[in-house]
Amino acid sequence: MTVELTSLAELEPALEAEGLFGRADAVAHVYIGYGISDPLRRSGGPAPPEPCPLPTVAYAIESVSRRPAPAGAYSVGAWRASWSEGEYAAAVDVVRAAIAEGDVYQVNLVQHLCADFDGDPAGLARALAPLEPLEPRPFAGAGWTIVSASPELLLSRRGRRISTSPIKGTRPAGVPVESAKDAAEHVMIVDLERNDLSRVAVPGSVHWPELLVERQLAGVTHLVATVEAELREDVTLTELLEATLPGGSVTGCPKIAALDLIAQLEPVGRGASMGALGRIYPNGDLELALTIRTFAIAEGTIHLWVGGGIVWDSDPAEEVEESWVKARPLLAAIGAPLNVRVA
Repeated sequence: MTVELTSLAELEPALEAEGLFGRADAVAHVYIGYGISDPLRRSGGPAPPEPCPLPTVAYAIESVSRRPAPAGAYSVGAWRASWSEGEYAAAVDVVRAAIAEGDVYQVNLVQHLCADFDGDPAGLARALAPLEPLEPRPFAGAGWTIVSASPELLLSRRGRRISTSPIKGTRPAGVPVESAKDAAEHVMIVDLERNDLSRVAVPGSVHWPELLVERQLAGVTHLVATVEAELREDVTLTELLEATLPGGSVTGCPKIAALDLIAQLEPVGRGASMGALGRIYPNGDLELALTIRTFAIAEGTIHLWVGGGIVWDSDPAEEVEESWVKARPLLAAIGAPLNVRVA
């Protein structure tokens, strides 16, 4: 059974009350939405309206031996965009102006697509499996399902070792990522992730064994880093999650200023995207994927969010194209190619 929560702070006490920790026969599947960032914003305005009903946080405790049900057929209608390419490009210019003023250094902007959906969401997961998602199983609640093809590790814990693997820099599959802009975007976010982990790490233990490593992930070429640290013994699960969520690669830096600008510019909420999806184990270990390349199905509609990091030398037209570069392999995999119109 999936349990829905209203805040991140409720998750650890709920798992303790369920008796998860110390068991050998169970695992908690967990979803954490981008909406947990709302209390962090300094601006007093409302968050953008959400395009579909989803909980802020949800979990389901399941037997480790549980097998997924067979996947059925599905159909996807024509895609609709929540803002035009021109509007997205204009938002890129707003971010660049904020960078010129010194308010931010980088801001992630996200486009939203939706289409009519009929059938079994598990069929999407089966279709996306060749892209090797970090968390391939659908996660379903009352009237909603999340299906992710995310290749990005938001947070891993193995004993006292914690790590994250931010992705920044994107090209079509097989095309190398070779630009000063992508390198700068990448290094900025790695620095932010170092800072996030340092909030819960043993002093001096944060290091980055990988930087600007080119990999083929989710049908495209990416630059990937790895940032690691030793977790302090006194840090709770809640404190660890609060230190790292929302992920720096889907917000920007400084993170709080980026959150404010995102809420000001994006026309709809981020729904299932830019949060976390994964597993928490009875011994306290965990593995959470960042919910990029992630679909949500609710009320007969399928939703997808794609975007990228905006820096000073971003070109608006190129940023629009980068978002579609990320979307195309996903939509090709599920048999619903991109033919966008503004909703």
